[in-house]
Amino acid sequence: MAQLSRASLGKIPVMPHQLDDRAFVTRLDPKDMLGRTERFPDQCREALGISQGVSLKPMAQRPSVVMLTGMGGSAAGGDFARSLFENKAAVPFIVNRDYHLPTYVGLGDYVFCASYSGNTEETLSAYADAKKAGAQIIAVTSGGKLAELARADGFPTYIIPGGHPPRTALGYMLIPILVASEALGLLPSHDFAKCFALLDQCSADWTVGTPFESNPTKQLAQAMFGKVALLYGLGQWQGAIANRWKGQINENAKNLAFPNTYPELNHNEVLGWVGAGKQGVANWLMITLVDGTESAKMKTRSSVTEKLVKGTAEAHHVTARGEDLLEKMLSLTFYGDFVSIYLAALNGIDPENIDSINTLKEELGKVEG
Repeated sequence: MAQLSRASLGKIPVMPHQLDDRAFVTRLDPKDMLGRTERFPDQCREALGISQGVSLKPMAQRPSVVMLTGMGGSAAGGDFARSLFENKAAVPFIVNRDYHLPTYVGLGDYVFCASYSGNTEETLSAYADAKKAGAQIIAVTSGGKLAELARADGFPTYIIPGGHPPRTALGYMLIPILVASEALGLLPSHDFAKCFALLDQCSADWTVGTPFESNPTKQLAQAMFGKVALLYGLGQWQGAIANRWKGQINENAKNLAFPNTYPELNHNEVLGWVGAGKQGVANWLMITLVDGTESAKMKTRSSVTEKLVKGTAEAHHVTARGEDLLEKMLSLTFYGDFVSIYLAALNGIDPENIDSINTLKEELGKVEG
């Protein structure tokens, strides 16, 4: 068989990848999930403007706990806030995803009630608990029953624009929580302008217009196609981002993905890999989300784990961009958002469709109590 010389190989045109074709990526995207993803930095700026227009009374005393109660995409901002509180605050921040609040929430504590639609039944139930407990409530919503109740009860209410799937409204659901926490003296101030400028650069680097050969989000989506992904955070806040990736991959790409966090996974899940090759899964993928400044012990945990599963799972790493924690969390999240949209395109599926969730809500609506 004749062999092509190196020189002649260099003259062969490189065919563009299908993910470089905007028409291909959006052919089953009638609600413009790609565009909503690309515009995330602008959403954050809009959310900042809205948040700065809401006045809060000074705290009478430092709360024993700050909590966000919400579900799904509406609660996502709480996971980011929790990581920032763990890194910078003097009080704990807890995310509650349930109908009821823990009994330790009481007078003087702060509870963010977050529901994008304003009609999430679990959040409305938890709102009633917070009010009964005498907590200071702050509502974040686009309207609905939550806005009605909070305004009637005299609680501060951040009204954000409606019309988005909650999972594409992270900026609207997160920035008010951070601005409120800063105004109350619970968190130090952030350089939002610098953070959002970084997200602008990320969007330019990862959008459809950046070709496959230089676009790592497209490359990872292609690597994930047809595989089961394990999403590993190399630390606690990275684990929170892994959970966000899991939700985006579930909802947008309609694929299963499973998150976990170092070092805990080294005490259990690492042994699950021993028999993973016998579980009938043809292709496993291990994606590790990293800060880039982890300790030598954490880096060793990751490298040794990858050696142990070599031959069973294909390993990938994604490193956060930015300098402070908010920049790192948002850039790493933004990366996963693009991956989930590109994976949806490869799967040939509408990234916005949530028929299974809607069916469940319909059935729940028939149940009393």
